[in-house]
Amino acid sequence: MRPKLVLFGDSITEESFGDGGWGAALAHHFSRTVDVVLRGYSGYNTRWALRVVERAMDGVCLEGKSPMAVTVFFGANDASLADRSSGFQHVPLPEYQNNLRAICSFLKERWPSTVVILITPPPVDENGRLRYPFGDNPSGLPERTNESAGAYAKACIAVAKESGIPVIDIWSKMQQFPNWEKVFLRYPFGDNPSGLPERTNESAGAYAKACIAVAKESGIPVIDIWSKMQQFPNWEKVFLSSVLADGFGGVANSIFKTAGRTNHNQKRKIRSEKLVESTTNKPFNCLLPERRLPKSLLK
Repeated sequence: MRPKLVLFGDSITEESFGDGGWGAALAHHFSRTVDVVLRGYSGYNTRWALRVVERAMDGVCLEGKSPMAVTVFFGANDASLADRSSGFQHVPLPEYQNNLRAICSFLKERWPSTVVILITPPPVDENGRLRYPFGDNPSGLPERTNESAGAYAKACIAVAKESGIPVIDIWSKMQQFPNWEKVFLRYPFGDNPSGLPERTNESAGAYAKACIAVAKESGIPVIDIWSKMQQFPNWEKVFLSSVLADGFGGVANSIFKTAGRTNHNQKRKIRSEKLVESTTNKPFNCLLPERRLPKSLLK
């Protein structure tokens, strides 16, 4: 049986198997060697994640087996401001840390040999949150701030250090790049009042360079498809179809989505408020998004 890598987190994890998503990229990278298992729950904070972690991990591995690693990626929702429109998702900072400790402890007790990896919440583009609010926002103020996300990122790092487990500080790493708000963050599809492309070749190039840097420091091979393709004349027409233009040109643009998207916030709120009742006596379904094959492959 192949080793398994489990992704446990909120909507940033749940949607990671979408086109250009980081989960899909991992599955592709580990193709035929590691099975990537999705356990992402949109809207969840660590309080709710702690309640369902046992059920979420049921069935991940056969009895007596352990996954190779589990990523724990929460904090974006916990960092919502308590007095703003997403206040129902807010978790106080001390509780957030305790919840992370409890989740990591559960995973290590269940699978002692498994590597648990914490990932900090990403930064927040406050202007983007205002342009694309999650539901009603009568205050006119962002319901999440980058300062708050940063505080939770530091708290996540502190838990990782005291627990002796690895952590990825995505909050800091993303902001090391110029125009990180536009380069890294995904905005709603189908709503583009600026008339500008939501993905750029410059953005894809920044991710390509970052990928190459990681490969070099890790001593692993890397294929720089971003540079190779552009060495050919008319590469846009030679290599890219409408689907590939999205896949190659924006491989990582959809990884993190803190700026907002059109969603059903009210339904999510109702679902979140009824979380305990709905998960007490009902099976917890963890299904991958449907992946449709092109019609040409079905002929």
